[in-house]
Amino acid sequence: MSDRPARTHRPPERTAPVAARVQYAIVPVPRLSLDTVARRSGLHPDLVRRFVALGLVDADHDASGQLTFAATAPADLARVQRLRSGLCLNYASLGLVLDLLDRISLLEAALRRTGTRSDLPPWT
Repeated sequence: MSDRPARTHRPPERTAPVAARVQYAIVPVPRLSLDTVARRSGLHPDLVRRFVALGLVDADHDASGQLTFAATAPADLARVQRLRSGLCLNYASLGLVLDLLDRISLLEAALRRTGTRSDLPPWT
């Protein structure tokens, strides 16, 4: 027996590219309301809530319990909609595809930083 607590399985979290996650305390980070994000993305607020529940779009709760989104949320929602309509993916598989695309972006950025080049153009 071990004194360590048992580890529970948690699904992998989607990670944004490193540059998008940097926040500075002296610069206020604007947050968008659910209605603003729904209006800018052209989606019904209930569908946006569903995407948040499925983990396809990141959101936080403010002090009053309302959903708030980063300024990039409308673009993230547009990406989800393009994948859904263009590849005919269901919502469950969209999370996997988004994770894979994010990982590919991170790997390509790492290759660019190290100066390693490929003869093949990036596929994304």
